[in-house]
Amino acid sequence: MSRRTVNASNAAAVGPYSHATWADDLLFCSGQTPLDSSTGKLVDGTVADQTRQCFDNLFEVLEAAGLGSDDVVSVNVYLTDMSDFGQMNEIYATRFSSPFPARTTIGCASLPLGARIEIGLTAKRQS
Repeated sequence: MSRRTVNASNAAAVGPYSHATWADDLLFCSGQTPLDSSTGKLVDGTVADQTRQCFDNLFEVLEAAGLGSDDVVSVNVYLTDMSDFGQMNEIYATRFSSPFPARTTIGCASLPLGARIEIGLTAKRQS
């Protein structure tokens, strides 16, 4: 199988991976940490600030693939502190409209570069 990949110039990566990979009409987006692509550094501030940056990065990837937030079918959120769930949830609710995508939120011990949150998603091209 040959991979069809998407890489957005405005979304930073911290390793050897594609921002997203197509499988038929499904786009599997790699998890994005809150890296500011203009500086290559982690966004300082609250988990709300970091959540915004994760979504900014992901939506750059979606745009590069010709998709948008209405095409998202599933989201995976990783938090290093589950007490940040409320702040993350408030920002999450502003990035999607009802009906919302399916979502899984997982608490984890640590994330790359000391990020407090990482978000990955799957989107489907409308036929």
